[in-house]
Amino acid sequence: MLDLLIQNGLIFDGLGSLPVRGDIGIQNGRIVTLAPSLTTPAREVVDASGLWVTPGFIDIHTHYDLELEIAPGLSESVRHGVTSVVIGNCSLSVAIAEPQILADIFQRVETLSHRLIAKWLQKSVSWQTPAEYLQHLQQLPLGPNVAPMFGHSALRAHVMGLERSLTVQPTKFELNLMQRIARDAIDAGFIGISIDMFPWHRMSGEWQGYTIPSQHAKFKEYAMLADLCRRCDRVFQVTPNLQRLTSFVDILRMGSGIGQKPLRLTVLSALDAVHDRNLWRIFSPLLFIWNRLLNGNVRFQTLTEPFTIYSDGSVTPLFEEFSTGAQLNGCQSREERQQLWASEIFRRQFRQEWLSKRRKSFHRQLDLMEVIHCPEASWQGLSFAEIARQNQQEPVDLFIHALQKYDTDLRWVATGANDRLKPRLAMMQHPHILPGFTDAGAHVRNLGYYDGALSLLKQAVATKFLSPEAAICRVTGEPAGWFCLDTGVVKVGAKADIVLLDPNALNQPISPQVQISDPILDGEPRMVKRGSDEIVQAVYINGVRIVCGGEVSDRLGREKLGTVLFPV
Repeated sequence: MLDLLIQNGLIFDGLGSLPVRGDIGIQNGRIVTLAPSLTTPAREVVDASGLWVTPGFIDIHTHYDLELEIAPGLSESVRHGVTSVVIGNCSLSVAIAEPQILADIFQRVETLSHRLIAKWLQKSVSWQTPAEYLQHLQQLPLGPNVAPMFGHSALRAHVMGLERSLTVQPTKFELNLMQRIARDAIDAGFIGISIDMFPWHRMSGEWQGYTIPSQHAKFKEYAMLADLCRRCDRVFQVTPNLQRLTSFVDILRMGSGIGQKPLRLTVLSALDAVHDRNLWRIFSPLLFIWNRLLNGNVRFQTLTEPFTIYSDGSVTPLFEEFSTGAQLNGCQSREERQQLWASEIFRRQFRQEWLSKRRKSFHRQLDLMEVIHCPEASWQGLSFAEIARQNQQEPVDLFIHALQKYDTDLRWVATGANDRLKPRLAMMQHPHILPGFTDAGAHVRNLGYYDGALSLLKQAVATKFLSPEAAICRVTGEPAGWFCLDTGVVKVGAKADIVLLDPNALNQPISPQVQISDPILDGEPRMVKRGSDEIVQAVYINGVRIVCGGEVSDRLGREKLGTVLFPV
């Protein structure tokens, strides 16, 4: 007898094949039979007439490493059809190193609350090696499947000690030790290694304001880890330094496959940046050179919707790229920020840095930055430039005054990339750019792109830039194949990670981000997505229905459903 029989659905295999109408038989968490019509008895029968039956979606870029320890159900992703997540991105993982060091590395990069960090530190970590960490993950009541990357920042801090990892280069012995531990991690089952060069990512704690350990490495250290991934055919994930163009040359060198085995390299990120409207055009020729002429195996990642970030006064990741903004982010209280603002020298430097034309990642255009909430109610819904015109002030002076006076009582929003439909569709359609880069689990006060796969499907239905089967493949079978994961397909023998979608409900705009008080964060605010309730009729993980009609089962996070995905 089958455990579950799904009948009469339009089945998408996740590999881009044309869909077929039929039935799926599931037993012991696996698909055991597929046929146009099945009459085998089953404990549960589901009529999927009028619905699409797809593999569960894969989120290839999340930062759930700490949240998994506290709330392993990951309901904010699962409710949108995500059944597998890749963690350990951007050099950040908790696979090794002392708990407090890991907390100091994670807290500011991910803008996690002190309360959440304290809760995690109370649990602490019981593992001593990467292999023990994987064993620990396997024991958690996982909601979705988890595919872990091994983070370079944690590795470097563990081997060198935090202070030396931020101030000097490793000795030959330390470099060899890093290599041995990283090899052990790969052998234990990590799907790859992640490094980070992005200067926005800074430490909290004793070394507050320093960029995280991975950013202090030289090319030799990065190349050593890349070569390890190349030899083992594992994924190497890198975040470039947009302010140092030589970082791209280094990445290009590591990603070349001329005279050697190609490196399975994924790079963040392909975006249509507001500050440079032609930037998105370089990705296609760059990938042609990399993958065709240099024999590479490179995949950029892109966000499937406008990259919109919410900020609380001067507490925002958007300020991390210039020194006075980073100082403000490093303050522990409103009083500390007020002390900075009280200095005329500081205000003058902030103004100078804000107006600087030097290479930047965020546009800093005050006419594109809108007030969401402020004690000055008449400001709400207006840009800072509009408010400045009304007050006959220079926009930057008005902005500084508002940050100083209202601090985090001022909430504002800005879109930094992917706001134009045509470039966004072109990047999502490119065969060497993977839809992903949701950052799910990170910057919980600032962004929430948990429904990235559904956003892609909505745009495919609305614009027909991809067929439904091609769009579904892009967020299921294609990333599973490239990351070497045993998931993302509907076929006999596959894991029964399945989503039932109402295709008629896909014909709607991308859902807006909304703010909730999240019980997982002890009631602290979190940006999330809603609006998938009509689309996602059911989500099955390991053959167990965990979402039904938009309602998330209380079994999520209590029972072990997903598993750790090892490379295949």
